Amino acid sequence: MTVHDLPVNTLNGEPGSLGDLAGTTLLVVNVASKCGLTPQYTGLEQLHERYAGRGFAVVGFPCNQFGGQEPGTAAEIGEFCSTTYGVTFPMFEKAGDVQWNFEKFLVGPDGAVLARFRPLVTPEDPELVAAIEANLPG
Repeated sequence: MTVHDLPVNTLNGEPGSLGDLAGTTLLVVNVASKCGLTPQYTGLEQLHERYAGRGFAVVGFPCNQFGGQEPGTAAEIGEFCSTTYGVTFPMFEKAGDVQWNFEKFLVGPDGAVLARFRPLVTPEDPELVAAIEANLPG
C-alpha cells in the first residue's frame, strides 16, 4: 500500500485520491492559516511552480490539531490560501496525525514516502530542494 491508495477528499469535499497524481513526485504538507509558519505558503507555491513542469506537485492538507491554528471551513481555507498566498497547488480536507503544522513528506512517483522534513525546514532549504530534484521522475 502506498499514499496513492489512501482515500482523501478534496478541499471541496469531493472524493479524491493521491493516486490521481501517480507518476508525480509530491511534497505533502500539513498547513495552517494561523500559524507562525504560515508564510511558508509562499515558498511552497514557488516550489510547486518551479518544478510542476518536471513532474512535481505540492499538496496541502489543512490541519487544526495544533493550537486550533486552522479553524476555518473548507471554503474559508481555500479563499485564504488563494487570495493571501496565490496558492494553486491541490488542497485536501484537514489532516490528522502529524507532529506540527508545516510538517513535510516527500513522496516518490511510485507513492512511497522518501523523506520527512520537520516544520522548521523551509521550502527553500537546500536539503529539501536537493531531495526534490533528486527524485523528480524521468
